Amino acid sequence: MADTLLAQHGRALALYGRLVHAVTEDQWGAPTPCTEWTVRDLVNHVTGEQLWVPPLVTHGKTVAEVGESLSGDLLGEDPAGAWDRAAAGAVAAFGAPGALERTVQLSYGPTKAMAYCSELTADVVVHAWDLARGIGADDRLPADLVEFSIKEVMPYVDGLAASGMYAEPLEVPAGADAQTRLLGLLGRRG
Repeated sequence: MADTLLAQHGRALALYGRLVHAVTEDQWGAPTPCTEWTVRDLVNHVTGEQLWVPPLVTHGKTVAEVGESLSGDLLGEDPAGAWDRAAAGAVAAFGAPGALERTVQLSYGPTKAMAYCSELTADVVVHAWDLARGIGADDRLPADLVEFSIKEVMPYVDGLAASGMYAEPLEVPAGADAQTRLLGLLGRRG
């Protein structure tokens, strides 16, 4: 289970990373399906999520202890390099011996690192679609990562829109493919 999760997390980060490296200079200000975010805002957000992993998982810090240190512009002059470093740090933190068995202190309370890794993996998968759309790249997601993400979000789908992190779920046509179902669960039209 842990090895499979680590492999999926790594693949999701690699997928996202390929898209980050595909962003051209004139695309950083482009809109994304995340209506308040440009391409740069989106990449900054997902980079920030990965930067949280080492302090929480490796160092056992709380959200309050990390504070505002991971707020604001995290990309600087080299957005792709910033992403690469953040992704490598997250992979190393989750992949350390025993890391997935630890308990991390998230904003909503103590959580197993394995559940935290699963949550981040699904989030990166969905944001890969957002980024692909923002830069006009191929937005087809790997089927196994889509299925993983559906299983991850299903237990929480009713509360996601209320959290403000996602739009209201959309109805999808009967017989829709898995990617369309995933996007619909998170308020995105594929």
